[in-house]
Amino acid sequence: MRDFALKIRERLPASINYGDARIVETEYEHILVRNGNVESYTRNNDIGFGVRTLLNNAWGFHSSNKIEETEIDRVIDKSLEIAKASGIAKGKSVSLSHLNPQKGRYKTEIEKDPFDVSVENKINLLLTVDSILSNYKAVKVRTARMICIKERKIFMSTEGNLIEQEIVHTGAEIRALAVKEGEVQTRSYGDFGQAGYEFIERLKLPHEAPRVGEEAEKLLRAKSCPSGKKDIVISDDQMVLQVHESIGHPTELDRVFGTEASYAGTSFVTPEKLGSFKYGSKFINVTADATIKNGLGGFGWDDEGVPAQRIYLIKEGIFNDYLSSRDTAPLIRRRSTGTMRASSWSRIPIIRMTNINLEPGEFTLEELIDGITNGLYLLTNKSWSIDDKRINFQFGVEFGYEIKNGKLGDVVKDVTYTGITPKFWNSCDGIGNKDCWKMHGVMNCGKGEPGQSMRVGHGTAPARFRGIEVGVFRK
Repeated sequence: MRDFALKIRERLPASINYGDARIVETEYEHILVRNGNVESYTRNNDIGFGVRTLLNNAWGFHSSNKIEETEIDRVIDKSLEIAKASGIAKGKSVSLSHLNPQKGRYKTEIEKDPFDVSVENKINLLLTVDSILSNYKAVKVRTARMICIKERKIFMSTEGNLIEQEIVHTGAEIRALAVKEGEVQTRSYGDFGQAGYEFIERLKLPHEAPRVGEEAEKLLRAKSCPSGKKDIVISDDQMVLQVHESIGHPTELDRVFGTEASYAGTSFVTPEKLGSFKYGSKFINVTADATIKNGLGGFGWDDEGVPAQRIYLIKEGIFNDYLSSRDTAPLIRRRSTGTMRASSWSRIPIIRMTNINLEPGEFTLEELIDGITNGLYLLTNKSWSIDDKRINFQFGVEFGYEIKNGKLGDVVKDVTYTGITPKFWNSCDGIGNKDCWKMHGVMNCGKGEPGQSMRVGHGTAPARFRGIEVGVFRK
């Protein structure tokens, strides 16, 4: 692969403004067990390369699944042809932020290669969990799945970059769907991270399965969520969705400039707000940190060769920076924050979240709850809805508790909460400490045309919000 990358660089014409190439090989495994049966098993290998060229201030991109010398010239020529066509309708001139030549290697630190673990052992683990859930009579649909991914890639550019990376992502989740008299409730558990098979073992799925089954049945007997304004504590796993949708996506600079408008939307966080806009209360510190090696958004370099970095998107409540690329950052007189990634060799890199983290505060979970007289504690995302500028949202959760005089009370179901993004974040008056903080993985963040599904990370802790509108979820 390395020699092939160097041959691509040799054949890129000197007349272009810039060129790069990625060679990507991906090994993928997915196992799905449902109601005692192995419903699907997928294991495949995929390899290909893509070439991106900048000619007369317009981008071109083309790719191939044939790692053959005869394909190099064809792919380069097609990329240049697309760049020339793009130049006919181009807008502003393209300027790339400065980048010193990058050379190096990055490799996920793993204890157990997930592809060395037998398929039988993996299936048996999922079937064991399924068997445990079968003891809960109201649980009518039991689902357990496992995903293992190993990605090897080489990046080179006409600026002298030559980078090799091998990244491993693993994880699993279980889901119990309980039914009674036409009512359906769901409880789930699981996570994904950058690690080997040891990550799946540490999830302790057989240990957690009884809780999932019990809570699914408990929801059928629970009372409905009260409606009105409540003080709420949101769990770390639900804060993943909150950060992802109302901070991660709005701070993507390509969205701000309209390149996602026809599909994923735009953003209310426009450039004049940079450095002055009060996005949230003083408790809100949010970072984009690709240097966290156990997060799905961690790496050594992005797909433009920009080194992994840690930046503040929001600092003490003030909007501080964007997720940017080498060609968008100069538009706000800054350098790339290193967030360009592509979902495969066949897709052009676009701005994506890395590990977008709500930094920990100083409270224990008990202290957050103790500060509420009459409110709710909300856990685990169930549904989400947010407008195309990422400002008005309504999110639903699987499970909730009433809070009475600082103590957890009865279970409540069908809970939704709604808000306006900056007003919501400004209502936060407490975040859990480092002992509450946890890195989580999102496997399917969608963006781009053609569509790309990306894996991203979120480090979060429980957080408390005042005067939030809550109500009952109804399909």
